[in-house]
Amino acid sequence: MKTIITSSTLSATINHKGAELISLKNRISGREYIWEGNPEYWGKHSPILFPIVGTLKNNSYSYNEKVYELTRHGFARDLNFKILNKKNDNVIFSLQFNESTLKIYPFKFELQIIYSLNDTALLVKYKVLNLDINTIPFSIGGHPAFALKNKFETYSLQFDANENLKSYKLENDLLSEKTQLIPTNNGILPLSYSLFDEDALLFKTLKSNQIQILENNIPFLNFKFKDFPNFGIWTKVGAPFICLEPWFGYADSFDSSGNIIEKEGIQLVEQNSTFECNFSIEIL
Repeated sequence: MKTIITSSTLSATINHKGAELISLKNRISGREYIWEGNPEYWGKHSPILFPIVGTLKNNSYSYNEKVYELTRHGFARDLNFKILNKKNDNVIFSLQFNESTLKIYPFKFELQIIYSLNDTALLVKYKVLNLDINTIPFSIGGHPAFALKNKFETYSLQFDANENLKSYKLENDLLSEKTQLIPTNNGILPLSYSLFDEDALLFKTLKSNQIQILENNIPFLNFKFKDFPNFGIWTKVGAPFICLEPWFGYADSFDSSGNIIEKEGIQLVEQNSTFECNFSIEIL
């Protein structure tokens, strides 16, 4: 099933599976801003990463001396969410723990995804509610892929701070000790497929709170992600999209202990508490 919300100028379509944004369109010009999901390159659009981001060492983790298995990016993107509330311009999706999730993630939680449209932007809010008697460890992140209708090299990214971009390299989907510096010019990063020859760019820290996508040096989309500590940028070489990925957490390193409480970048939400974060996609 799919749900559509609208404002006077924008429409957003969300798939109930994974509460995944699959379309963000300008109703006046007809321009589509979300990648179409062509499986020739990548069959997703904007999956939600929960309760982990990236890959676990040996695809497993331990909690209270018991070992559990979780595949890359977790299970939320593969499960059906229910709608808690819907209006013309906003919708609240919910996923709660069940017998199947408890076997691989032994915590009682509710994950809410709230989409809200105004005339120029889509706000995406994540809420993790602890329904357990224990503290819940988790990571969460977005993975929106933005459609690029022109030649890839005609695009660039404008960071709102003057960044010294240090990307951590992945090896077999795990974080290595190797890093590379990604040069920018006054905060602008020209896009080329060669940037992604070795998979995603992964930043543990950024000074920026927003990134604009420039088309022939003209900004057409502003991505705001204040308070997210980690960030990924990715595309499939040859594909006409760019992913801007705000995260709380990232893949394990080769020397990870496996204990999820000790996992680098892990978040903790206490009993009877709620974790919240949000990002927005502004059409310029």
